[in-house]
Formats: sequence, structure tokens, C-alpha cells
Amino acid sequence: MEVSKVSKLMDLMQELCPNGVETKTIGDICEICRGKVISKDFINENKGDYPVYSSQTENNGELGKISTFAFDGEYLSWTTDGANAGTVFYRNGKFNITNVCGLLKVRKRDLLIKYLYYVLNAEAPKYVNKGMGNPKLMSNVMAKITIPIPPLPVQKEIVRILDDFTKTSAELVENLDLELVARKKQYEYYRDILLSQNNSASMVSLRDVVTKSCSGATPTKGKSEFYDRGTIPWLRTQDVRFNEIYEASSFITEEAVKKTAAKWIPPNCVIVAISGATAGRCAINKIATTTNQHCLNMEIDSKKALYKYVFYCVCAKYDELISKKQGARGDLNSSLILSLSIPLPSLEKQAQIVSIIDRLDSICGKFSSTLPTEIEARQKQYEYYRDRLLTFKEVSKC
Repeated sequence: MEVSKVSKLMDLMQELCPNGVETKTIGDICEICRGKVISKDFINENKGDYPVYSSQTENNGELGKISTFAFDGEYLSWTTDGANAGTVFYRNGKFNITNVCGLLKVRKRDLLIKYLYYVLNAEAPKYVNKGMGNPKLMSNVMAKITIPIPPLPVQKEIVRILDDFTKTSAELVENLDLELVARKKQYEYYRDILLSQNNSASMVSLRDVVTKSCSGATPTKGKSEFYDRGTIPWLRTQDVRFNEIYEASSFITEEAVKKTAAKWIPPNCVIVAISGATAGRCAINKIATTTNQHCLNMEIDSKKALYKYVFYCVCAKYDELISKKQGARGDLNSSLILSLSIPLPSLEKQAQIVSIIDRLDSICGKFSSTLPTEIEARQKQYEYYRDRLLTFKEVSKC
């Protein structure tokens, strides 16, 4: 944050409120109301130009658009219920909100709603009631939140500083995202070249290098003997993310293996997701495990192919697999996957290719792992400066 910006703000505060600022509750300065029930069916049946905002945080909280609007102007909305309770949004224009949103309309002329937005972003989460498993920030609690109200020029300067900082942070995150996409494309480009430039290699179908393939099963939900105190790793398609799997997040019991189609597979199988949105993704299990029925598990013949080489070949065939998806859900099946054609050079050549791709993957992976850290650090930096800018000495009057 530029020193000159903060210096200007400090000068304004010294000039306009040297002894501190007054405080008011949200109930004193705002009109407070709630939204109404707007179902997804209603949105689908009344499509239009005016957004409907709900409790989600994705897509700025927008659930869809309808042909009418309930509010027009500058407001703040906040999420009243659920995991995102206490999240505050700045709204400007014609829009609607659902019943899990509250709405604030500023009554005071000497209060900028954008300033209030920044204050409540810091303060509202502190008032969320997390009891009973359903976090809430209801209107009566919002009304009691006390905020500092400095003179209007000070508010304007704070908004200007935080707007600039927010924009800069957003641009940084966007650039990091673009860099990550570029690195992944570069990695895939060189991987595909390595896997395709084997002019002397014969082309074989995947089934030619697989000694055994199978899918798993999902033991009946609700049967405690299949899940309670389970110790057997059980993978699902959400675990399959072009990765090596060293641990499971779900477990089943010995009884489940005995009485259902769930079965053990050895380490170093190539696993391909065959169902729905995850279809085509692949992984390698580094532990003995079981899987659900939406995973095709392939044991690789080590005399013909390295499992890691086959894994990289299947990763490179992702777009081809996606093009083969069938049915309303977009599923694959074992025949489609096992019929994939891959080059099969010597084991020595495969090892060389795997070594190079491993190094490329490591470089790309290191960058990917630093991205969340960079974003988190930027967010903490923003919150630190925001909280400092919004901290005032309290007095009854400036």
C-alpha cells in the first residue's frame, strides 16, 4: 500500500476528527429487511435480466436472473444462514434477494454505503452464531453491530484506498491463475510430444498391457456393518484427480468386502473415473485399496509397460475419452477405455519418458501448490491494512 495514500488519510483524520469519531449501530443508520423465497423452478420459469442473489458466494452470490426486480439502487446484502453466514455484498442496480439474505439501505446522508461495506466485511463475521450446526447472522443481531462513522471526506479516502487495493489484489490473483493455466498447457504440450514421438514404437490397445481390470462397488448406505469403524480404504471418483493417491478419505469394513462387489486392488493400478462429471480423470493408487463402482481399476503387466508410463498415456488421452462419453450423465465404460490406443516403446524408453515427464510435473506442481499460499497471503495483507484503516479512537463527537 502506497505511503502517500495513507499519509493523506492520516492528514484528513488529524484535520477533521483529531479527537476520534462517533459510533452508531446498524439499526440506527440503516433500514433492514429480508428477502423472500425464490425457488430454482421459479427462476427457470421466469427468466429475465434481473439477478437473484442467494446465500452462495460463488458468482457474486447470483442464483439466476428473472424478469422482475424487488430492489433498485445502492444496498448491502448479507448471507443470514449456512456456511457463508455473515458474508456481505455490495449491490447497485435492480435485483432480487432470497429468504436467506438480509438487506441494508443507508438512511444517513453522511455515510457512504461502500464505506459501510468495507466495515461490515470486517465486523459481520464476528457476530455469526455458529451454534446448533447452522451458522446464522439474523437481522436483530446485525442491527446491534456498532461501527465507527468518521467524517465523509475520511470515508471517501478509505473507500478509495481499499478499492484500489482490492483491484490490485484481484489483478494479482488473475495473473497467477493465468500463469498457472499457461504452465499446465506448457506441461501438457511437452508431455504429449514425448508420448507421441516414438516412431519406432508399435501402437497397442490399452487392454494389451492390462493383466486385470475391474470396477468396485458402493456398499449399501445405512448399513452400519459396512461402514462403522471401517479400516479398509475406499476410493471414490472425487479422489481421482490426475494424481497419485497415498491415503483415502473414506473407509469400509471387512464385512463390506465379504458381502458386496467391493474388492481389493493392489498398489500401482491405473484408475480411471467412468461416471459423470469426473469421467476420464485418472490416478495411481500407491496403497492397496478398494473403490466404488464408478472407477475402472487396471493392473498393468510389468513385463510390457511401466504403470507410470501408462498413467501418463491415459492422462494425455483425456480429451479423447471425454469425446467418447455416452448417455445423459456422460459415462464411460471399460470397453471404451481399454480400447484406447497407446504407443509402446521398450521398457527402457518408457523409463526415460517417465523420468522427463516426472520432472516437468514436479515443476508445474510446485507452482500450483504456491498459488493458494500466494492468494492467502494477499488476503491476509488486505485484511491487515483494512482493519488498520478502519480502527478509530471513539468519542461522542468529532
